[in-house]
Amino acid sequence: MTAYLCLGSNLSHPRAQLNKARKLLAVEPGTKVLRASSVRKSQPYGKSDQPCFWNQVLEIQTSLSPQELLKWLLAVENAMGRVRREKWGPRIIDLDILFYEDLVLQTSELILPHPDLHNRRFALRLLNELAPDLIHPVFKKSVATLLRGLDAAKEK
Repeated sequence: MTAYLCLGSNLSHPRAQLNKARKLLAVEPGTKVLRASSVRKSQPYGKSDQPCFWNQVLEIQTSLSPQELLKWLLAVENAMGRVRREKWGPRIIDLDILFYEDLVLQTSELILPHPDLHNRRFALRLLNELAPDLIHPVFKKSVATLLRGLDAAKEK
């Protein structure tokens, strides 16, 4: 199965944290990184009184179920020293599943596609580098179309 992950960090040399996370993700035998977007700096999302984030999107091939993949991502975050604090606060690493194939899922532990992706310009820009024609299974619009809509709304 193909999935898209977003990596983000704004503490302890964020670019180095993204590199470390990519290496740890590659250790899982059921997961292979196929492609990676560029790494870009962005303003914090939600809570602005913190350092800027560095973000990257990965396209992966995985034999893990969405729940198993989430469990693996949380284990990587824990191994890297992430402490769950306030929502949208600073973090050493943040690993999110953006898409898992065209699956639409809502459980108490996991919502797919990522529930706020359509509002996150920083993630859409990076995802657009890898898969501009990927269709959001809820909104039935391509990543490129969602990004253009956000950019147009910002210009008004």
